Amino acid sequence: MTGQDGGLVMGEIARLFPASANGGTAEPAEAHQQLTEAMRIAEALLFAAPEPLAEEDIEKRLPRGVSAKAALDHLKASYSGRGVNLVRVGGKWMFRTATDLAWLLAGGEGEQKRMSRAALETLAIIAYHQPVTRAEIEDIRGVAISKGTLDVLLETGWVRLRGRRRAPGRPITYGTTTNFLIHFGLEAITDLPGLEELKGAGLFDGRLPSGFAIPQPSDDDALCADEDPLEADGAAEPDEPQPAASDADEDE
Repeated sequence: MTGQDGGLVMGEIARLFPASANGGTAEPAEAHQQLTEAMRIAEALLFAAPEPLAEEDIEKRLPRGVSAKAALDHLKASYSGRGVNLVRVGGKWMFRTATDLAWLLAGGEGEQKRMSRAALETLAIIAYHQPVTRAEIEDIRGVAISKGTLDVLLETGWVRLRGRRRAPGRPITYGTTTNFLIHFGLEAITDLPGLEELKGAGLFDGRLPSGFAIPQPSDDDALCADEDPLEADGAAEPDEPQPAASDADEDE
């Protein structure tokens, strides 16, 4: 057999075994199979989970060597046009009804209690200025707030007690929770709209004070330098004086 004939024969043999033992073409196929299996596992975990899951918790259950982020990104893309979407909120992953179909589910719900303007303003101040005390909230709003306003926000699970300010009276500091991010569909607190976005939505008429700015929000769990941890013996009750309910809070 000549060298040329031998080359032709070996070429025909190679064509019969495209996934050769050296793994040259088998590796991509195997990686694709592992990714597909990882997507299936992640999908099952998320459907069965009673609450959003962190990437690290999902990755523990995936095939070795498969990134949870890669599996979740592919899974998110595959659900992008469906009635249920995979979303990342509060740094965790969950399935949620597509935004444009949410109205279909609203009809079967009971009457929703409308949150008062005072509570909404207080929630916004806490979200943007956290950690913040009652006195600081009142200073920003320009009116006193009733204890009931903060109670409502604490009951919703959107606001939490963070610590105590290192100041006279050691007032309680407030911040937002992961439930706040989940309810409003935010991946992180930094996704809250900035000044230009709020202007674009028509919430400001352009006549803003010179130097007006919206703070960069942060919901870091770590206490700030001017915060102390809450005491273990019932710090849920702030030690600040409770002002009488103002006119702004009467609609609660």
